[in-house]
Amino acid sequence: MNKFIKSIVLTTAASGMLLASSAMAADQKIAVVNFQEVMSKIPQSAVIMQALEAEFKDEKAILMQLEKDIKYYQEKKVRDGSLMSAKEKEDLDKQIGTLYQEFQVKGKEFQQRAGKRQNEENNKVLAFISQAVSEISSKKGFDIVLERKAVVFLKPEMSITADVIKLVSKLK
Repeated sequence: MNKFIKSIVLTTAASGMLLASSAMAADQKIAVVNFQEVMSKIPQSAVIMQALEAEFKDEKAILMQLEKDIKYYQEKKVRDGSLMSAKEKEDLDKQIGTLYQEFQVKGKEFQQRAGKRQNEENNKVLAFISQAVSEISSKKGFDIVLERKAVVFLKPEMSITADVIKLVSKLK
């Protein structure tokens, strides 16, 4: 009986807190922004991608050449394998293995450097986006701005994504 009373009291208290929090939330003006959409539609993203492509063009070419070489030697082994001696096959396997190891090492280094640089550049753009969100929020009187991924349902008038895209596109 005592446990039953405690559970009723706890349930009542929890219900009261939920009602109070929803009443407080009703006073808040909330907006939503879709960062993925903003990043995909602002011109700065295209500029960053072009700059990174140019920056890593030579490394990418080296990796592509290594990949072509590996493929060439593998095809050569299949094509000419029956005509090769055991020593020639072994040497070709060693050569393929060496090229493959070099490809793996350089590929990993390339991915790490390119990823790091892309994150650095994205962080610069995110600063612009954050600045735009703050500016729009203060102009329109929003108390809270949420990421679109965190919202299940959204009325279109609550989205400030288009405004953010417009403002960030003007920034340099």
